[in-house]
Amino acid sequence: MMDVDGILFDIDGVVVTSWQPVPGAADVLADLRERGVARAFLTNTTSRTRAEIAEALTGLGMPVDAGEIVTAASLTVEYLTQTYPGRRCWVLNDGDVDADLAGIVRDDDDPEVVVLGGAGPEFTHRTLSRVAELMLDGVPVVAMHRSSTWQAADGLRIDTGVYLPGLEELTGQTVVAVGKPSMQGFLAAADLMGTDPSRMVVVGDDLQAEVIPGQRLGMIGVLVRTGKFRQSVLDLAVDRPDHVLDSVADLPELLDVL
Repeated sequence: MMDVDGILFDIDGVVVTSWQPVPGAADVLADLRERGVARAFLTNTTSRTRAEIAEALTGLGMPVDAGEIVTAASLTVEYLTQTYPGRRCWVLNDGDVDADLAGIVRDDDDPEVVVLGGAGPEFTHRTLSRVAELMLDGVPVVAMHRSSTWQAADGLRIDTGVYLPGLEELTGQTVVAVGKPSMQGFLAAADLMGTDPSRMVVVGDDLQAEVIPGQRLGMIGVLVRTGKFRQSVLDLAVDRPDHVLDSVADLPELLDVL
């Protein structure tokens, strides 16, 4: 038996899908409050700020405070401030998250650092070619995350992580990715909850970007069959999740036996 002090949730694909609530998710979050178990949310979503995410979840019947949320954008600001203080940044991102990027010096014309957010219409052939050219000229590139896909209401979408290997192969340079699957966000969420990773559960719909990194830090990993989950990916995976649930709605039953 294990005492669980905190639950770390992915958002899109776990408690919502395309910002529609996953059935039972609100009840699970309420159940955790009754148990006195802390919770935090770690997301690579780059189309909404932490305040907007909290407002959206609360409006769906899942009261969440912005202070419970760790985003790839907020982690990136921390990384840039520590690693490239005062450097001029070109931010290429699908979504307006300027409120979470306060402190970054923006300069699209003459950047000293390229920052890649979530992929979308901005990721054109011409734009990505310019990113490659800047990399070849020695300009560092920082990615908010390395996610390969996200789930839209009408199907799967490829994300920034699909482009990074090609850019790295072409230029011989490594792109630093700050959000999931980097460990930084998992540790930041543990700090938010004031608990040790060994007493946490991580719940995600992405085995490689969410569940396995959490398990490597000592968390209990729970993969849910919602969002972008694909059985074929699980079948071929070498690293296995600790638990697989049909939905986050089944989490309380699992917690009862951990």
